[in-house]
Amino acid sequence: MLQIGDQAPEFSLKTTTGDTFQLSEQRGKRSIVLYFYPKDDTPGCTAEACSFRDQYEEFQDLGAEVVGVSSDSEAAHQKFTQKHRLPFPLLADAGGQVRKLYEVPRALLGLLPGRVTFVIDKAGVIQYIFNSMSRATDHVAQAKEVLLRLEK
Repeated sequence: MLQIGDQAPEFSLKTTTGDTFQLSEQRGKRSIVLYFYPKDDTPGCTAEACSFRDQYEEFQDLGAEVVGVSSDSEAAHQKFTQKHRLPFPLLADAGGQVRKLYEVPRALLGLLPGRVTFVIDKAGVIQYIFNSMSRATDHVAQAKEVLLRLEK
């Protein structure tokens, strides 16, 4: 299992705009709140995404970029982004390779992809890991608290 203090595994994936998000390109520039979620437009995932949206400026002020990852297609991500006016990138991890790289466990007897948030500092080091399927919006509050501590 990945642990706090580990170097975040490198990856690159397509975003909703068709660009490529590469973790290494963020190093030295800003912290990353990397959140893995099960599926676009489901109740918990929508609540989580909209909570990140509503507090996005605060994350930006803390020097962080929010990035969501699920196995949904780029087209599904585009619809989800437009429908809920999400200002941050969603990444299409179609084969689940990045999910495996980050060792995100499956939930509900292995039937659903898990919901895990990583806070990665500017140096690319994992500073926080939060794993909870049922407390979707807590991922947002927890990530913000960690970023506040990193700023001190």
